[in-house]
Amino acid sequence: MSTPRNPVVVIPARMASTRLPNKPLADICGEPMIVQVWKRATEAGIGPVLVACAEQEIADAVTAAGGIAVLTDPDLPSGSDRVHQALQTFDPEGKFDAVVNVQGDLPTIDAADIRAVFEPLADPNVDIATLAAEIKRDEERTNPNVVKAVAAFGSGRVARALYFTRATAPYGDGPLYHHIGLYTYRRAALDRFVSLPPAELEQREKLEQLRALENGMVIAVALVDGVPLGVDTQEDLERAREVLGA
Repeated sequence: MSTPRNPVVVIPARMASTRLPNKPLADICGEPMIVQVWKRATEAGIGPVLVACAEQEIADAVTAAGGIAVLTDPDLPSGSDRVHQALQTFDPEGKFDAVVNVQGDLPTIDAADIRAVFEPLADPNVDIATLAAEIKRDEERTNPNVVKAVAAFGSGRVARALYFTRATAPYGDGPLYHHIGLYTYRRAALDRFVSLPPAELEQREKLEQLRALENGMVIAVALVDGVPLGVDTQEDLERAREVLGA
């Protein structure tokens, strides 16, 4: 396999959020959050950016801002499935050979981080790439809501993922790494991934990426300097407004 030549960025978005209702349309500095994320993804300059929308309201907001929106089945089980369906609709001929999946609740994501998650696919052995940042706060080391990427970076910035877990791992002295849920898939890898049934460790840890590892797919992890602000609560939303309004 060679380095992908024609990547596309897809942002999955849906209205269903228990902690922050109508989250994609939440106003941040005069624009819906999903439009802010779309702008960051466009700034990355990787390729065209489309939003995979579970509802018409999100699509309307994206198209009003000049973006590309693709409606997807609202009952799809995951963001990966939403990305895959949108890509099949947008590009049924398979022209785009890689897809960068950017979460729709990261309005302050650095465009450089989006570029960073694409770069490991220069290695022909890599099927999927994702991001991690070194954990600096002690409480995050034991917090099960902070997913850890287990990888041996040494002095490098990219390493093969050996495991992902909510536990504190690996054991012993040394850094731990906070997994950041951005992914780049080779097109064939995404096709394969969504065709696989949920896997045993995936269901136990509630971590979708373990399905890929359990089925022998190679995931590379690129180190970045910090964890982007994910908006899940009203407090997060206020913080995002402060950051983007500064």
